[in-house]
Amino acid sequence: MTTNAINPWNWQDDFGFSHGIEVTAPKRIIEVSGQCATGPDGAPQAPGDMGTQITQAIDNIEAVLKKAGMDLSNIVRIRVFATDVNAALVNWGEVLGRINAADCRPASTLVGTTALFHPDLMVEIEATAAE
Repeated sequence: MTTNAINPWNWQDDFGFSHGIEVTAPKRIIEVSGQCATGPDGAPQAPGDMGTQITQAIDNIEAVLKKAGMDLSNIVRIRVFATDVNAALVNWGEVLGRINAADCRPASTLVGTTALFHPDLMVEIEATAAE
C-alpha cells in the first residue's frame, strides 16, 4: 500500500492534517468506532478535562489498532466530535501530536456536537486505518 497526501494549500500544515489522502492498493482497511475517554470497563474518565479525554481516546484508538496488528502510522482519516470545539482546538496538539509523530498526517474533520453517549464525555474520535 502507498499513501499520497493531497493538499492544494499549505495552511493545514500548522494543524497536522491533510485535505485528502490517496490510498493505493491497501491489503486491509480498519474502521475504528468512535473512541472516548473510557477505561477498560467503559466508564468515563477525566470529566471536564478535554486534554486528558483526548489523550485517552487516542490511547483507545491505539489499543484497537494494536489488536488488529496496526499502529497510529496506519491512520488515514480521523473524525473528531467535540462538545466544546474551542477546547478541542486548544488541545489540537493532543489530537494529532502522537499521530503526526508516527509520520502520519491523516485527513481529518472536527465537528461540534451537543452531547455524546455520557454527559461526562467531551470528545469522541473515529479513525480509519489502512495497510
